[in-house]
Amino acid sequence: MTLKERITEDMKAAMRASEKERLSTIRLVQAAIKQREVDERITLDDAQVLAVLEKMVKQRKESIAQFEQGGRKDLADKERREIELLQGYLPAQMSAAEIDALIRDAVAATGAASIRDMGKVMSVVKAKAAGRADMAAVGARVKAALGG
Repeated sequence: MTLKERITEDMKAAMRASEKERLSTIRLVQAAIKQREVDERITLDDAQVLAVLEKMVKQRKESIAQFEQGGRKDLADKERREIELLQGYLPAQMSAAEIDALIRDAVAATGAASIRDMGKVMSVVKAKAAGRADMAAVGARVKAALGG
């Protein structure tokens, strides 16, 4: 079962169980997937669907910061619940030790010696950690590993 099929099945289950908030979030996911498919005239595979989900999680994290700054705890809590549901579709996150090992391997594989080689290292790491790690945090770790 593809990730898109799983999302559709979850939507049907939420409709049957009358889970309005969950149904609303799943419909947002489907709309985002459909929008990208229409814009790019393609059918998304699982990796591309994961990219859409990651983008949605990132947007919600940014929204939480804005809502908390504006004193809207109710809206921030709603965004947190949406993040929890979205993360249910994402693969398990890598631990810090796994990320560090991946960075060490990438540095060795690319022969990176300085911060100038960060792009090479990041491309290798991103290919292996896509959807399983926050790339902003990984970037900071790579920078530190390269002495930046």
